[in-house]
Amino acid sequence: MQFTTSLTNNYEFRRLYAKGRSAVTPTLVIYTRRGRGGVNRVGFTVTTKLGKAVVRNRIRRRLREIYRLNEARLCRGADLVIVARARSLEAAYAALEQDFLTGCARLGLLAGEEGGQ
Repeated sequence: MQFTTSLTNNYEFRRLYAKGRSAVTPTLVIYTRRGRGGVNRVGFTVTTKLGKAVVRNRIRRRLREIYRLNEARLCRGADLVIVARARSLEAAYAALEQDFLTGCARLGLLAGEEGGQ
């Protein structure tokens, strides 16, 4: 990921949950908040309720790839947490990608959109 670093600390995730804006789609929930600097920071969350480690890691890999392919379209300087929902288990890759772009558009994260950060 060229323009991105990872969120790693628990307090960063909790801050986004508490003070960030969110967009809900059938397969994902995206939390965002303005960050520092010109770099996006992203974290991925997949709850243990969705399955064992193999299943969770597969979902996480798909979400990382969707983010990587679309990160050039996003505005810089935002913190994001992407949370997988239960429907993401059976969802096609194209549906996950569409939901990600829809959520980002609702939050004004897409660079070419009005109201972007």
